[in-house]
Amino acid sequence: MWVLRLIAKNAARHKLRTLLTVLGLAVAIVAFGVITTALNAWNTQIELIPPDRLVTRHAVSYTFSLPISYKDRIEQVPGVERVAYANWFGGLYQNDPKNFFANYAIGPENGIELYPEFVVPEDQKRAYYEDRTGCIAGQKIVDKFGWKIGDVIRLTGQIYPGDWDFTLRGIYRGAEVGTDETSLIFHWKYLDERIGQMYPGWSGQAGWFVVKIADPSASAAVCAAIDDLFRNSSAQTLTETEKAFTIGFISGLDAIIVMLKVISYLILGVIFLVLANTMLMSARERINEYTLLKTLGFGSFRVAGLIVGESLIIAALGGTIGILLTFPAADALGRAMSTFITVMAVKSGTLIMAMVFALLVGILSAVVPTIRALRISIVEGLRHIG
Repeated sequence: MWVLRLIAKNAARHKLRTLLTVLGLAVAIVAFGVITTALNAWNTQIELIPPDRLVTRHAVSYTFSLPISYKDRIEQVPGVERVAYANWFGGLYQNDPKNFFANYAIGPENGIELYPEFVVPEDQKRAYYEDRTGCIAGQKIVDKFGWKIGDVIRLTGQIYPGDWDFTLRGIYRGAEVGTDETSLIFHWKYLDERIGQMYPGWSGQAGWFVVKIADPSASAAVCAAIDDLFRNSSAQTLTETEKAFTIGFISGLDAIIVMLKVISYLILGVIFLVLANTMLMSARERINEYTLLKTLGFGSFRVAGLIVGESLIIAALGGTIGILLTFPAADALGRAMSTFITVMAVKSGTLIMAMVFALLVGILSAVVPTIRALRISIVEGLRHIG
């Protein structure tokens, strides 16, 4: 017990330095936890996409459209059950970039049925089908802007010019925790009719086709069969799983994810450097004390225990404070990015990983000071001026 008291007193000897070290560790743990939580949230949304949906788009780029007539031909491919089509709209609510959220047109009218993860009450769904300018929005986006059924929502087109008014007829909830609830969906026919009036050459075009297949294990074969249909056409296609399409739709997403992962590991390096610097300074100042303890008969194990123990106490304290602060930090980030991330839930695995890393850094930071304290001779140690 006296050893623990001595370790605690050593850690508190330089209160300001210890406090700053603990705070530095806590901040690093918070950053690591929040970044990891954000990546987990994004991965959860991607993993919840059903494996039986494919997306057919233009082979050149997402920005090129495909003739709507492709739908009938895709439906004839063996293994295909249903086909819908969609266009990215890209409108801004109140014409404010801060109010960005996903919004797109889906056809035919019952195209929403291809998304069973979007749960819409039947009466609201019928109202949506009956209103050409109707729309369905996710619960999170509805809560964010305070919308209610029957409200007219005006979006300012960034791709398709002008102000577009939609009447909120339905609100969907995710079938599972983590399902995207931040999108607005409206009728493709409404978009096509209005675009046809403004730009006749743009009508009758779909941004992509959503293909529901009978057997997810046959997705590769179905993808190849669909693309073979249009191999020699002027608008060749590229068919892939919806999961791959979603990841690729946002340009540079892979690079962002890799960058965030690198940053999270760099943060661990910062933790190590901060604590290692503190322990080196402490050990250098206490060489005389450690030497005196060896003179009095303390073995190498006990001397090493004092150094490692002090490092572990600081690491554990910083890790604990960091973990406690991770929850409000993740919650704040989740609110700020509510239109991109559905659920920012801190997983127990993230907390365990953060604490394990903190304690591991505590052990590693004590290695050099411990070796230095054990190797120094008694005479040299007693003569040392810290």
